[in-house]
Amino acid sequence: MHRRQGRVNAGLLLLLYQISQVGLQNIPSVTLGVLALNIFLFLNPVSPLHEVCISVHEGFYRKNWQRLLLSPVHHADDWHLYYNMISMLWKGIMLEKKLKSIWFAYIIAVFSVLIGVVYMVLEFMLVKILDDPLYERHCAVGFSGVLFALKVLNNHYNPGRVSNILGFQIPSKYACWVELVAIHLISPG
Repeated sequence: MHRRQGRVNAGLLLLLYQISQVGLQNIPSVTLGVLALNIFLFLNPVSPLHEVCISVHEGFYRKNWQRLLLSPVHHADDWHLYYNMISMLWKGIMLEKKLKSIWFAYIIAVFSVLIGVVYMVLEFMLVKILDDPLYERHCAVGFSGVLFALKVLNNHYNPGRVSNILGFQIPSKYACWVELVAIHLISPG
């Protein structure tokens, strides 16, 4: 997990363009703050990715719990940041207006930590089920888990909607699963 240095960040430029098209005045405060934090930490990471990613080995066995806070707001590359933050932009606009800023900020904070815990539990289960200790060392960064949880929450508050994913009309209650597969195919790992 090493970010390439010294290159044009096309994903970051496209993200900034998309944000400008929506208009800062049209983005609720917590959503804008989450976007700003993720962009800032992409440009100025706290530590190298291998020191902030979450894994069973680092988070549970080595008790490096700060990774639960750091892993969601660090991204592997500019396209990883782009896809996650575009998703955050749209989900944030819809949910923050419905839930109000304080409650939405609380949900983001809770989801950010819980997703890391769930990730470690799932990886630990894979170690036990498949008898493969390599799963203890699988390390993850990014906001995708939080976005998936927000998508499920959005589907709860907006039932019966249809989502357009890669040109296909899909009922929103299934869209989060299709989106998860699509993201994995577009940007594996």
